[in-house]
Amino acid sequence: MPTFTGTLLTPGAPGYDDARRVWNGAIDRRPAFIARCRHADDVAAALGFARRHDLAVAVRGGGHSIPGWSVCDGGLVVDLTAMKEVRVDPSSRTAVVQPGVNWGEFDAAAQQHGLATPGGEISHTGIAGLTLGGGIGWLSRMHGLACDNLIAAEVVTADGEIVGVDDATDPDLMWGLRGGGGNFGVVTSFTYRLHEVGPVPGGVVFFPGERAPEVLRLYRDLGAVAPRELSLVAVQVTAPPAPFVPEDLRGRPVAGLSAAWFGDPDEGERVLSPLRAALGRPAIDLLGVLPYCALQQSVDASAPWGMAAHVKSDFLDELDDAALDTLAEHAAQRSHPASHVLVRRLGGAIADVSSDATAFAHRRAAHMTTIVGVWDPGSDPASEIDWARRTWASTRRLACGTYVNHLEDEGAARVREAYPVATFERLTALKTRLDPANVFRHNQNIPPSAG
Repeated sequence: MPTFTGTLLTPGAPGYDDARRVWNGAIDRRPAFIARCRHADDVAAALGFARRHDLAVAVRGGGHSIPGWSVCDGGLVVDLTAMKEVRVDPSSRTAVVQPGVNWGEFDAAAQQHGLATPGGEISHTGIAGLTLGGGIGWLSRMHGLACDNLIAAEVVTADGEIVGVDDATDPDLMWGLRGGGGNFGVVTSFTYRLHEVGPVPGGVVFFPGERAPEVLRLYRDLGAVAPRELSLVAVQVTAPPAPFVPEDLRGRPVAGLSAAWFGDPDEGERVLSPLRAALGRPAIDLLGVLPYCALQQSVDASAPWGMAAHVKSDFLDELDDAALDTLAEHAAQRSHPASHVLVRRLGGAIADVSSDATAFAHRRAAHMTTIVGVWDPGSDPASEIDWARRTWASTRRLACGTYVNHLEDEGAARVREAYPVATFERLTALKTRLDPANVFRHNQNIPPSAG
């Protein structure tokens, strides 16, 4: 690659093994080449090399893809992890961010100016993949998805062309970048809209696990009337051996409510008071006022780098009592202490956007389930994978779609569930225009049309 200025790693080279590792410890793949790029021209050169040598291409931003799409066996990884620039313009409330940045880094840079944009729930997740698949997080009920706040991008196409796009220059591609995943090119720069965000009233309360049905009902009932300023998540986890956990609860199942309030700070205590009062005194009360970055990092310990995991997820229209009871029942059957079940309240600003305005189209869903089965690397994963699938299946009757960022390698039918029919047809046409050879296929793939 004569014009490539980055670092090209091959098996056996110093740093190769570290560079091929991704967040999910269940993934162990060995690419023939890892092209660690410094800028968009390096990306174009790497893609040209892959074309000339007929190599499969994977694209790595933060390396947090659940099924490990960030790395491939035998092909070439376009590695963007060295592209770490963040430029915040507080006067225009915008930020230009490169794809190797993770949400913790972006949050820290924006918060220096009291600003933020909706990001993920785990701060070491990369900004790139999360945004391209939609991007659901604490701020989403207030300010929409990450992709709703994407206002421009620089993209390297399959044939190596570097293009700057926004809603004026290529509205169809911008539509596709807002939820269509990495199907259309390598995004080497993201421009985001930012919002004022100060300290956040919020945190989490926990109750003994046997009270999970009550906790889930409180989540549902509070969420049904909650203003958009309130973000809510119901959690079923195992209490860690941490100082804030009473000794008699350590290592035992607990059910909790996580909340964040982005409205008038003086209203925070009143809005959050039902979490403390509705079910009696919580066994663990961690409500308070958090810096936004601390909120964004608050559950990092539940998803450490290298954790072996299998994830199942759906969007749900509603949660009736039977669904809440079966979620509580199945959650109690998990074996590994890191396995857990989350239910996030959606709506608010997410639903303000028309379902055909972006490739992320499931705007009217009320809830999102996330079931995470965990096992120790090297151990038999069968029981926790089976548990995750059974728990997910227990509420399938209420499913109204799925979140592309939470899909495993589940096949074309599940990818289709992430997009309504008209959306998928438009994505197919866009893919056919920009990547007719399906160079970018190591992903939740939108195949080009056969004709």
